[in-house]
Amino acid sequence: MPSTALRRPLQDLINPVVLVAMLLALLLAVPVLVVAGSVFAGGTAETWSHLAQTVLGEFVRNTLVMLTSVGLGVAVIGVTTAWLTSMTEFPGRRVFEWALVLPLAMPAYVMAYVYTDLLQFVGPVQGWLRETFDWRRGDYWFPEVRSVGGACAMFALVLYPYVYLLARTAFLARSASLQEAARSLGLGPWRTFLRISLPLARPAIVAGVSLALMETLADFGTVSYFAVQTFTTGIFRAWFSLGDRIAAAQLSAALLGFVALVLLLEHASRGRARHAAGPRAPLHSHVCTAGRRARPGSPAHCR
Repeated sequence: MPSTALRRPLQDLINPVVLVAMLLALLLAVPVLVVAGSVFAGGTAETWSHLAQTVLGEFVRNTLVMLTSVGLGVAVIGVTTAWLTSMTEFPGRRVFEWALVLPLAMPAYVMAYVYTDLLQFVGPVQGWLRETFDWRRGDYWFPEVRSVGGACAMFALVLYPYVYLLARTAFLARSASLQEAARSLGLGPWRTFLRISLPLARPAIVAGVSLALMETLADFGTVSYFAVQTFTTGIFRAWFSLGDRIAAAQLSAALLGFVALVLLLEHASRGRARHAAGPRAPLHSHVCTAGRRARPGSPAHCR
């Protein structure tokens, strides 16, 4: 009997599926291991000194600003759209259910090109403002698109579907009995959302935000086009402009540190909490409607 018990794990280990999975995992881990090993390499003091005196502080500052802004942006847009399409009834809701996913098909740098062309000084929007109000340069203020704020807006508009998809699934999969219990205790739609639905969907929301933040950290095209100094542009500069491959790998290790920080924060936000979803309720049993006579800003009526 003991020999049989020992042979069983060995048989599982030599399973072809397990071997293929281990091989793929090893291949995927090679770049990470190479980057991690470069941390201890020497001969990069001159490059790091140059970066520290010029742009390293800007790398860290812009990265932190983008993580904070994009995280808040995708959370607000994703959760709001997920709640509206899953819990309310309005004309065109079924179209918005799939249309809100479409930004994932558009790279952030393409969105950056489009908005820059629309909103720059010689673009149609500012041109219309000058013609309509007879303004000249310096007569009005208009936000600069090619900036850190503009890059954050582009990422939020492109990456919010990560949160939307996961949050909407969580809202639809929650236990209907909890919603009914909350309504029977006198909670309105907004208080039910804040005290019941949102806490239950928090793991999904945090997972979606984490995916969006990792996409933001890895992006090069958008920040390069907007001339925003981040770790991705620094890696490119260190390798191709300064000719220091090791320093570029070390900057990549610092970028991996930010990714690890995002994952640790996601894990810490969950703590020991575990959420179990009950049977999914039909949509018609908890959908909220906003009738034609409803006052703007008033809570929708749930049935």
